[in-house]
Amino acid sequence: MLILITYDVSTTSAEGKKRLQKVSKKCLDYGQRVQNSVFECILDSTQLRQIKYQLENIINKETDSLRFYNLGDKYKSKVEHIGARESYDSEGTLFL
Repeated sequence: MLILITYDVSTTSAEGKKRLQKVSKKCLDYGQRVQNSVFECILDSTQLRQIKYQLENIINKETDSLRFYNLGDKYKSKVEHIGARESYDSEGTLFL
């Protein structure tokens, strides 16, 4: 299923900047960045629980936020892209 993960991490402190980097790196482990704080991830239910748990343990719940949008398995008809940097087909063939 396609999960859209968005986050807002307060970077007014050095700790916040470190959290932002950790959140970004963790999201990269599971998907592709499509905008600064937005990732598209193809996940199964176990992977979704894992990344939620991992991200919850990184953020400060008083100053930061996470959002998970479940677009399901039939997401291709739900996503429209306009503009630069067309996203990749995560289920397509990769050429090296």
